[in-house]
Amino acid sequence: MFEVKNLKEFEEIIGYTFADKSLITEALTHSSYSNETKTSKLNCNERMEFLGDSVLSIVVSVYLFKRFKNVPEGQLTKTRASLVCEKTLFAFAKKINLGDYLLLSRGERQTGGAGRPSILSDAFEAVIAAIFLDGGIKQAEKFILSFVEEELNGKKQASAFNDYKTTLQEIVQKNPGESLEYVMVGQSGPDHNKHFEAEVHLNSNCIGQGGGRSKKEAEQAAAKKALELMGY
Repeated sequence: MFEVKNLKEFEEIIGYTFADKSLITEALTHSSYSNETKTSKLNCNERMEFLGDSVLSIVVSVYLFKRFKNVPEGQLTKTRASLVCEKTLFAFAKKINLGDYLLLSRGERQTGGAGRPSILSDAFEAVIAAIFLDGGIKQAEKFILSFVEEELNGKKQASAFNDYKTTLQEIVQKNPGESLEYVMVGQSGPDHNKHFEAEVHLNSNCIGQGGGRSKKEAEQAAAKKALELMGY
């Protein structure tokens, strides 16, 4: 019987206790370890990784679709990609010290495999699959979103959804020949407390106006107004 070191400790870290311990054992077994032991009774986590990748994608897609109801498809796609990429999953894996619990060959561990981004990101997806197989989609969703929500809230991902100029530009680009232009139409107040007014023009027609304490802020406000008028 092959066992993961301190499995109970790992379960406490991820907030889930497995009914079938063999699932999490497989999820934490790297191919180097299964090859080293040369036993058909111990599967590596590559199949688990395949399933976990799909579960991760659907959970994140549904979450973004429901949370950001007025964000266009292009922005949702880019955000999902940034949340499920190797770099992000590697960061998630480090939060639960995943490398400490992986079953690796002696050589792989000695050469830094426990901290390698590709190995840790793949193993993180395998853990998702193990939770899904053992407890169902709700438990997998709970595990995934505990990382995704933290990543989105107050970080670059969240601010990306407030980049109204980029969102407006992506919508307009779908119609060849149309162009956007931002025009400063006024400013007021003393130097230390300026207020700017901007308009956004679509093919020379004003489609939104907004103000702010800087030109950039005024342009964002104008783009936001234009999006609202367009139904986004």
